[in-house]
Amino acid sequence: QRNDITTIQPGAFEGLDDLTTLLLQHNQLRFLSEEVFIPIPKLNYLRIYDNPWDCNCNLEDMVRKLQVPGHKNLGNLAKCKSPKVYVGQKLKKINPDWLCPNNIFSNISEVMDPPSSILKEVDFTRCHIYLFPKPQVDCQDKDLTKIPIGIPADVLEINLGSNKIKQLNGRDFIHFKKLDTLNLSNNHIETIDPAAFTGLLRLKTLDLSNNNLHSFKYGVLEDLYFIEKLVLTENPWKCDYQIHYLAYWLQVHYTVQFEGLECTMPNEFKGWTVQRYIKKYYEECPKENVINSYDYDISSLEEEEHGIRTRIIP
Repeated sequence: QRNDITTIQPGAFEGLDDLTTLLLQHNQLRFLSEEVFIPIPKLNYLRIYDNPWDCNCNLEDMVRKLQVPGHKNLGNLAKCKSPKVYVGQKLKKINPDWLCPNNIFSNISEVMDPPSSILKEVDFTRCHIYLFPKPQVDCQDKDLTKIPIGIPADVLEINLGSNKIKQLNGRDFIHFKKLDTLNLSNNHIETIDPAAFTGLLRLKTLDLSNNNLHSFKYGVLEDLYFIEKLVLTENPWKCDYQIHYLAYWLQVHYTVQFEGLECTMPNEFKGWTVQRYIKKYYEECPKENVINSYDYDISSLEEEEHGIRTRIIP
């Protein structure tokens, strides 16, 4: 704090795994990438007020990170300094969808005059409810394009597989406090809002196989405290810096069993496990820029061609 810091590069906090408090107030920061926070998963307190934040596209990902429901002590007082339309607005409150100039007017028009497709909610009356062996709702193969409303809050399992869902929005599952199994396989999911899984405090199994996911935004998995199994097969995972959050989360939560985290692009990494890509990424970083790279054991990366990719414990 109280310096003239204008830039913080991704990797600046590499090796500070136990860092819980970061004070960056009273500096000259206009932009900060959410990638900066990947190496410090235990961060609980972040002070970034009194910086000239430029609220535009470049700040969108960080704003979304600050607004993840579990991050109540991150950047609470920070405000936009520019552009003029956002001066004085808190980063915790501003709508991140409006930060890109090209989208501002389209977003405003949507708010003023929502299309009928948005106003018409999808109900679950076409789904089947079963009480045995446990309360569950089967909405499989119903041509759904979004999460239906009206599903009983006390169900333990929801099957939304084989539909046409393209995105998961914030708080889509907020009411399902008892849910332990969620099947979203065989959809067209491309993006997941960081707050999509808020409320799933007891979720143990999450199936996201056979979708169109390239990576996860920072914060997507933060509320899944008791998750035991992630099924990630048959997604076009893109091995670039955006995949680091998912890989690092799995490293920290080493008891979680996961399947199918393999690179499909770019071609040079196609067929590699993401863990192998991460190891290569840090091996090629200049030594002076890496304090403590991820220590992955790749000795068993190619164990089973068609089985479960088991967790690799560092």
